[in-house]
Amino acid sequence: MSSHSLDTVADHRSGLSHLDVLESEAVHIIREVAGEFERPVILFSGGKDSIVMLHLALKAFAPAPVPFPLLHVDTGHNFPEVIAYRDRVVAAHGLDLHVASVQDYIDRGVLRERPDGTRNPLQTVPLTDTIRQEKFDAVFGGGRRDEEKARAKERVFSLRDAFSQWDPRRQRPELWRLYNGRHAPGEHVRIFPLSNWTELDVWQYIAREDIQLPSIYYAHRRPVFRRSGMWLTAGDWGGPTENEQAEHRLVRYRTVGDMSCTGAVDSDATTIDKVIFEIAASRLTERGATRADDKLSEAAMEDRKREGYF
Repeated sequence: MSSHSLDTVADHRSGLSHLDVLESEAVHIIREVAGEFERPVILFSGGKDSIVMLHLALKAFAPAPVPFPLLHVDTGHNFPEVIAYRDRVVAAHGLDLHVASVQDYIDRGVLRERPDGTRNPLQTVPLTDTIRQEKFDAVFGGGRRDEEKARAKERVFSLRDAFSQWDPRRQRPELWRLYNGRHAPGEHVRIFPLSNWTELDVWQYIAREDIQLPSIYYAHRRPVFRRSGMWLTAGDWGGPTENEQAEHRLVRYRTVGDMSCTGAVDSDATTIDKVIFEIAASRLTERGATRADDKLSEAAMEDRKREGYF
């Protein structure tokens, strides 16, 4: 019998639910990082996965405070509701927040605006610069294997070289939930505590733990316009054009990112139970359905990960 099968049998006999098992695994990973690394940081965007990851970190160290700072790479095209939520959470828990601003890099001439107005691909340089400048040696991300093909290749502990680049050939085995955090000076490790979670798991956990989210995750009316098969939010970032018509629709967001590439979905799911029902019936991941930056090519995410993106 495999170790995974033995774990499943043990979990069943102990009476743990699958959410208990996922929570226990994530808390174990977070505590392992605390014991093994000198300068960890948690990527926090105000999106649901990073919110769950922070919630797990709060539980992992309670009643003590979270011993890691947060890092947000701010594109300047974020949803206002999400930035307001981020700031409330940081203030409520007395957290240390680092903000790496894409706009600052554009103003200094280090980065240049893309013709399509999308800033998600521009996050890599501010992210990797901040990691290097602050000497972070472990960086928590909320990536899950069910989201996208490249993320399915990740280990829980994912080594990055001195240039923050990812090489899938350097992936290390993680047998029996043993994690290898060894790295040379200048290298760091990306940590993914939610690797084995699904979108449905995340929402069921949010429901169980009564975790508050930004309001845009629930159905609401807002002005949107159609572009590349998605409903995008109207705004100063570059939409709609004179050939695109904005209209008020009842929508919600399955994932949160740059407004220029994150699409809304038509939905009447105003409560968490309705959201869970909607996701259970979906056959598309949230990134595949609503993220234009992942539609650039089959290898779009993997290419960016090799350059240092999450």
